[in-house]
Amino acid sequence: MELTWTEFERVEMRVGTILEVNDFPEARKPAYQLTIDFGSEIGIRKTSAQITKRYAKEDLLNRQIVAVVNFPKKQIGKFMSECLVLGAVGDEGDVILLAPDFKIENGLRIG
Repeated sequence: MELTWTEFERVEMRVGTILEVNDFPEARKPAYQLTIDFGSEIGIRKTSAQITKRYAKEDLLNRQIVAVVNFPKKQIGKFMSECLVLGAVGDEGDVILLAPDFKIENGLRIG
């Protein structure tokens, strides 16, 4: 199914920097809880991500990523997810995060 340009423009993908990474033992599949800075306009958001196969917690700190910031919040157990980190999903479910090639301003929109 194809999207219209108008539909695509409604998806708000932004660059953010991971400030904090915590284990998420309550998750059904191995995951981290992430705190991400999307700049002054959007602020700090939290999410969970099933990225433990490829990334150690210390490798994620201060890393820039791309996330969708205008989905509704989603309750995951006792944790409230406020954005969706984007990545390519391999055949075995391992996720490779999408990220800018160069350090850029948090909050910049992907278009």
